[in-house]
Amino acid sequence: MKIAMWSGPRNLSTAMMYAFGNRADFAAWDEPFYAAYLARSGADHPVGDLVVARHETDPAKIAAACAGPVPGGKVHWYMKHMPHHMLPGFPLDWAEPCVNIHLIRHPARVVASYLAKRESPTLDDLGFRQQAELFARLPGPVIDSDDIRRDPEGMLHKLCARIGLDFDPAMLAWPSGPKGFDGAWAGHWYGAVHASTGFAPPEGPLPQLTGDAARLADAALPFYEDLKNRRILPD
Repeated sequence: MKIAMWSGPRNLSTAMMYAFGNRADFAAWDEPFYAAYLARSGADHPVGDLVVARHETDPAKIAAACAGPVPGGKVHWYMKHMPHHMLPGFPLDWAEPCVNIHLIRHPARVVASYLAKRESPTLDDLGFRQQAELFARLPGPVIDSDDIRRDPEGMLHKLCARIGLDFDPAMLAWPSGPKGFDGAWAGHWYGAVHASTGFAPPEGPLPQLTGDAARLADAALPFYEDLKNRRILPD
């Protein structure tokens, strides 16, 4: 099985990659198209030069690798992808045979978390619009990060059942620290998850945003709510 897990940034996406990557039967790949996205778009991201230097920037070669054999002699492959990395002209046919899953998080939480790592994001930086468009082409189960944090075992059981995969308790805890499949950007973005050994507890009330941050979250909200209405429901 090849899983293409689609989500925007600051979305519990790395913790989910660690959950699946901690299974003995899974290989994991961290944002394969990130360097290609930076090289093509010219977006100014933290440690962007390092990312482009260390990772493949040819989208055709990345797509061919995604369509190729599962690495490391593993049975399954978990690929963490971001919809906004798939710029016009980037191949997507490789994803059609995959099990496509869409991970979402409330925009107010995403914006607040993103602003702690990078200034002045735009709607396109957060991927909500692109994910809605991608879902139309590559539909699949939708899972909300809030539901996972409230009941990791229950929601991962449900997700695995939905995609025809046996649940593995190894998904609930992992060793702290960096992982061998982390991208070159991990040192900037992954501090909290590197300190973790499992999913964080439920979050509190939504952050109170003002000004441009509030307007950005409001613009993303309709895309989030549309997918939330399709999500796997908690018990």
